[in-house]
Amino acid sequence: MKIRHMARLASFVILERDGKILLSRRYNTGYADGLYQMPSGHIDDNEYPVEAAAREAKEEVGVDIDTRDLEFVHASYRINKADDAGDYIDFYFKTSKWEGEPTNQEPEKCDEIIWVAPDALPENTVPCIKQVVAFIAEGKPFSEIGRQ
Repeated sequence: MKIRHMARLASFVILERDGKILLSRRYNTGYADGLYQMPSGHIDDNEYPVEAAAREAKEEVGVDIDTRDLEFVHASYRINKADDAGDYIDFYFKTSKWEGEPTNQEPEKCDEIIWVAPDALPENTVPCIKQVVAFIAEGKPFSEIGRQ
């Protein structure tokens, strides 16, 4: 039997406060170091995307989110031609409700967290994150990153 194509799954959480979103600058990870993105990570076995988003927010910035407070806002498909990491299906959720004050919980992987307006992302933001934030602002629920 032919082995079918498999894509990796990741969840992203957009924390919103006072018209701004929380971004963290990647550091010492081997992927996109020095670039900003929102808290995110791979979806584990037997875990739903919304659960992964809440878990990653807790692990990366120390906030507790009730999954019922996460609103699905976008999904994207990324074909990865850069390395053997595989293609990705990414799920984006947003919320303005959580417990705790966001702080950097992973200083070995992140060297800064900042609040920024979605229309004023830092120049050094992960390129696909810039695209997705724009798609979300336009109300587009799905994108194929890199497809022309």
